[in-house]
Amino acid sequence: MSDGKLNTPDNGNRGFDDPITPIDFTPVDGTEKKFSITLSPVKIVLSLILLVFAGAAWFVLSARSVYLDVRPGTSLVSVNHPVTVKIGTRYLVLEGDLPITVTSEGYYDLDTTLTVTEEAAQTFLIEMLPLPGIFTVNTEGLEGASVAIDGEVVGTTPLVDVEVAAGEHLVEISLDRYESYIDNIVIEGRQTRQGLDVELLPAWANVGFATTPAGATVTVDGFDVGQTPLLTEILEGSHEVLIKLTAHKIWTETIDVLARVDMVVPTITLEQADGLVLLQSTPSNANVTLDGTFAGQTPLEFSVTPSTTHELTFFLNGYEETRRTITTQPEEETSLNVTLQPITSSVEISVIPADAELFVNGELMGNANQTIDLIAASQMLEIRREGYVTYETEFVSRPGLDQKLEVTLKTLEQQRLENIKPFITNAAGQTMKLIYPSSFQMGASRREPGRQANEAIRNISLTRPFYMSLMEVSNAQFAMFDGEHSSGVVEGRTLSNNNQPVVRITWDQAARFCNWLSEQEGLPAFYTIEGDTVTDFNPDSTGYRLPTEAEWAWSARVEEDPSSLLKFPWGAQMPPPANHGNYADISAGVFLGRIIANYNDSYLGTAPIGSFPPNSNGFFDMGGNVAEWVHDYYGATGQIGGREELDPLGPTNGTYHVIRGSSWAHGTLTELRLSFRDYNNEPRDDVGFRVARYLE
Repeated sequence: MSDGKLNTPDNGNRGFDDPITPIDFTPVDGTEKKFSITLSPVKIVLSLILLVFAGAAWFVLSARSVYLDVRPGTSLVSVNHPVTVKIGTRYLVLEGDLPITVTSEGYYDLDTTLTVTEEAAQTFLIEMLPLPGIFTVNTEGLEGASVAIDGEVVGTTPLVDVEVAAGEHLVEISLDRYESYIDNIVIEGRQTRQGLDVELLPAWANVGFATTPAGATVTVDGFDVGQTPLLTEILEGSHEVLIKLTAHKIWTETIDVLARVDMVVPTITLEQADGLVLLQSTPSNANVTLDGTFAGQTPLEFSVTPSTTHELTFFLNGYEETRRTITTQPEEETSLNVTLQPITSSVEISVIPADAELFVNGELMGNANQTIDLIAASQMLEIRREGYVTYETEFVSRPGLDQKLEVTLKTLEQQRLENIKPFITNAAGQTMKLIYPSSFQMGASRREPGRQANEAIRNISLTRPFYMSLMEVSNAQFAMFDGEHSSGVVEGRTLSNNNQPVVRITWDQAARFCNWLSEQEGLPAFYTIEGDTVTDFNPDSTGYRLPTEAEWAWSARVEEDPSSLLKFPWGAQMPPPANHGNYADISAGVFLGRIIANYNDSYLGTAPIGSFPPNSNGFFDMGGNVAEWVHDYYGATGQIGGREELDPLGPTNGTYHVIRGSSWAHGTLTELRLSFRDYNNEPRDDVGFRVARYLE
């Protein structure tokens, strides 16, 4: 180091030859002014102008052009919105609600709110409602006339200063005995005064009456108006005029009166009055002739020429003819009561039971077993006895003949039984036969070839008569209940033709069909159904149901002697006779394992119902065609000691239901027997059903 300098070598390394120079430093004074932007007044004004222009531009771009078409055009419109610009006849307003006030002389003030939508240009039509007009009505020279406007009475004349809405109105002015005034008027409104002066015209005319002799009372439409000679006011129209004078005949006529056209009825000459006769007879309703001309039936009142003798004849069927004469004076009232003598004949009446009662024309005559004198005329005889059907007959006794009436009354029970129909047709169009069953044995002996273990012999007593359909339910009949059901096909052949038996249905579907059938005829439902499932049944119901197994067995097996039962649908031996029924035959051998050899019924699958002969009870297809669901659950059968079962309905519950009868798919000895019992809970293409119901 020398000369106080710091030197730096050439090789760039820092030396210490350069001097260190001090730098002046002055601390910041807190009082110095900070940095700021100062705007002049001109800049502020320009900024505000820019803001205004920007807002105006936004408003112009956002606003909608609104035109208010106000009628009348002289109306004053106030737009009650802070952001509104009027340009000529249009307003620039923002989208949304636009309150306005419109006033016009003679019109109701209007305060309303318009809804401005997003459309660029919009027009609103505003029609002001005029104030009502002031209306006055006078009827010249008359007061109290009713004034109605558009059918509503608003007062009576003179009618002063009534407010009426502007527009066309129907005015009707009416006053008793005057013609109504009806016209259309146009009310200007806006408190304008209008008046109507009306002259009501009389609705009557003056009518004159004169009689010989004078002093007769004149009655018009049932009201006395005075005595002849008479001039009276009568309203326009047709009127019944009656003129009467003591001891003279009444004069009556219809006159037509025209309003304001006076008239005089020609002088009326009154005739002397007839005598009045009242005729009565015992019995009444006797025919009467007056001087040979029929006059009517008693009781009878009529007039006759006075001071003249008249001949009366009374006659009534069963009574002797009776003649009388009568003479009357003018206006004399005479009465005559005639007792007719009956023509009788004796009739012997014999009745069983002996204590029955006899009524003749509704009158009790005592014990029915008697000989009674009856009038020779048609009479209503009734024979009554409690607990028996009343016997009624129209009886005519014949004088000179010995007549006897013998009657045996029917008990009410006899009549009830007689009224029972042996055949009925149900709502599905099926014919049903009434069966009166009795006791029999159901099942088969253990020694019977083909017998199964579930065919134990059961002693059955059927006490309730029942109806059962002669044929199985067809597809067409089931479609009335369920139009969507299909019975399907088998080996390419349809099972769904209308007249084929319905198949591929569950037991529940068959039960639901029965309830539907009951509903069509207003009968109580037999089955209780929840959803599509049968949960219970009512054994006391007379509604439709499936046959019980016992009923099916009776109808299929019992002929004249319940102790001798059919083994097969055709008799006691195999095979079935030709064309007896639709069984598993050689035509179905290509897909059925077991068939009846050398038997051909020509049907592969189901046949139309009724295609084969019925059994001795008239039922079709009790064997063959389709097997049939019956009512009973499948369960244990037979009773210990052979105890008799009374009207059995089967077990109270179970998983399966019994199927009875053979089908088109059955061809073995076991299946073809009428005691064969099958069961299932699934639909099959060879199982259908028929319906039954109790008589009572």
